[in-house]
Amino acid sequence: MAKEQNTERVVLEIPLDASGIEGREPGAVVKVAIQARDGSIRSQRVKFNKQGLGSATFTFEKEPGSLGVIVGPEDTSDEELAGLQTIHLDIAARQWQDNPNLKLAPILIPPYYWYWWRRWCRTFTVRGRVVCPDGSPVPGAKVCAKDVDWWWWWSSEQTVGCDVTDATGAFEITFRWCCGWWPWWWWKLRVWKLVPELADLILPVLREKLELARIPIPDPRPDPIIFEELLQEDRFIPPPPPIAAKRQDLAASLGEARQIARLPRRMIEPAALEGLRERLLDRLPIIPELEQLHLWPWWPWQPWWDCTPDLIFQVTQDCEQADTVIVDEGIWDTHWNIPTDFDVTLVANNQACCIPPQDNPEGVCMVITHACDDQVQYIGGNPTAPLTPAGYLNPGLIDKHGDRPYAGKVPIRGLFGDLANVDYYEFEWSDDGGATWQAMPPAAAGGFTRYYWGPLLGGGPLGFHPVTFSFSNISGQYVVESLEHFQAQNEPLSWGMTRFWTHRRDWLMHWLTNNNFADGTYWLRVRSWDLDAGGNLVNSRILPLCDTNDDNGLVLTIDNRLTGPGSGHPTAPDHPCGAGTVHTCTTEPDTDLIEVRINGVAVGPCDIVDASAGGTLEIDFMAHDPDGHLAYYTFIATYQENLYRNLLTQPSASLASGPMGAPVPPALQVGPTYAHARIQGAVAPSWTGGTLTLTIGDLSQAFPISCAYQLELRAYKRTIANCDDNWPHRNLSEFSLTIIR
Repeated sequence: MAKEQNTERVVLEIPLDASGIEGREPGAVVKVAIQARDGSIRSQRVKFNKQGLGSATFTFEKEPGSLGVIVGPEDTSDEELAGLQTIHLDIAARQWQDNPNLKLAPILIPPYYWYWWRRWCRTFTVRGRVVCPDGSPVPGAKVCAKDVDWWWWWSSEQTVGCDVTDATGAFEITFRWCCGWWPWWWWKLRVWKLVPELADLILPVLREKLELARIPIPDPRPDPIIFEELLQEDRFIPPPPPIAAKRQDLAASLGEARQIARLPRRMIEPAALEGLRERLLDRLPIIPELEQLHLWPWWPWQPWWDCTPDLIFQVTQDCEQADTVIVDEGIWDTHWNIPTDFDVTLVANNQACCIPPQDNPEGVCMVITHACDDQVQYIGGNPTAPLTPAGYLNPGLIDKHGDRPYAGKVPIRGLFGDLANVDYYEFEWSDDGGATWQAMPPAAAGGFTRYYWGPLLGGGPLGFHPVTFSFSNISGQYVVESLEHFQAQNEPLSWGMTRFWTHRRDWLMHWLTNNNFADGTYWLRVRSWDLDAGGNLVNSRILPLCDTNDDNGLVLTIDNRLTGPGSGHPTAPDHPCGAGTVHTCTTEPDTDLIEVRINGVAVGPCDIVDASAGGTLEIDFMAHDPDGHLAYYTFIATYQENLYRNLLTQPSASLASGPMGAPVPPALQVGPTYAHARIQGAVAPSWTGGTLTLTIGDLSQAFPISCAYQLELRAYKRTIANCDDNWPHRNLSEFSLTIIR
């Protein structure tokens, strides 16, 4: 006869006893969970009565077999509770035999756990602002806070929360933070990466202080083999076989080495790190700098017990380009052990779109404020700047950064007065100091795109939105709409309230000078217009410069350059340029190695020269700019592997004007920088350079060993091209030879 199946439900009762907790609050709650062998978890919250007693009851359709019982803080998730070092009990499957209603003995809650449960999981709030370096707010930026941990040369980041800044740049991130994890649980949730900066600190210590068979190679994944090598235990690189070993023994050793090299990585046992740390400290030198960085093993590290997060922040913004990183803090920027309420100000980089102050000047006037990002007060001939040299950035400065002209595309920035009421405007230019004026050629008047943050015009999502301002022909004039007129025509009451200009708010025009204007100094001004009801331009006027009776305007010097066949660069075979060479076909600037002499004898490219007797080196060369805007030149000899000699700074080196009869005249000032040339008599803003002779009295200072050498001559102009001030107009000449010492 078949055994009758038990259809009654199975009940598990888990009593709890917190009566021994002093200062226990009435109605306190804890969480009780049961975990089956398959990993599934069920939980209940249990409230204690006045006597400190409570109970959890679980019902099953059939005997559940072995179970784990977990008791912990009530505000944890089931998954978190399984990972915490809290009260864990086991119920064996045999305990259910003939006992469908199982009641456990009361689980006593120790004071230790009662105290820690209120610290293990807490709520943290981070409030702050994201601002540009000038203090203006950064709107619409996604701010993410990350807890960061590092040990040896690895780090791990855990995002704890994100928020998006409002129009004031403010954000608030609230998150729950738990500690008291099982080490293995904490570790399995982390992804590690290599921190090169930490490796750069540790590797010199290993090289200088320890005698190792092999210096460990930094790898993104933690591997205990590294530490076995440091402890000189379980070496995985076998020693070389004896010289007298048979060939088959050598082959066997090599095969063993290959097999060991293919061994899988070993796993880190986080709970064993403290014991490993003690052994490493006996082997490694004391490094106070690394201890100050809280770097393991010089500093104890048990992050699963870290109850106060250590935060870094990353901020991105979708202004001109999506996911542009504007704040990217690293481990050196860590905010240590933050309190539960934490305030922070994050300063964005120059890629951020900010809300600039609404600082239009007062009155019926206008002011041109910038060319590129340079304030006009630092450009000669403009208000409050020196009068001469007119149109140059940093006028009269005795430095390679002094007297810098412009080229290419030049953004012009400025503001209209708050009562100017300009609908459209155009630019005019003069090359005679303002005696006569002409309208800006259409090809030279470039438009631009502004960005605002807020809801899309006409209704749409909150975000960054572009608005293109293009020059066009109206009533026979080449004009562009003013910002103020655009706002008046498009939901005027929203600007400065729900919509904010963030990028290029004060731009007026891209002045496209290349191929449109010859080199020289130019005066620009803005002519303003109104638009009547019929769409015609009326009321033409030149607004005065704010706070003056003078017309608005800007003085700028332009120096574009030609490259290629039309540049006038020589085509002689001893001065090659263009494809297949390192030399640009241009005379702005031009470089050339005219003649190289060793002990008075000319040598050619690729010559092999016996210089074992020593002697002198003379080089006739050219560094020249016909426009007089040379900034500096450099002259080095490269050799061996990654080595070089600066030929201009050797003790026996001297410079002099070069030989007559060269393609360009001898240099009146030898430099090698514009500052040197000014001290040598050059009159601002001109230094053309020319041909020069470098003499090194001791040949060994230029060519210290027998080797193949390459002479590299570079020249740079002072021109700021397309707002690039990193010497974009440059040239290079090279000359190779072999020296036998």
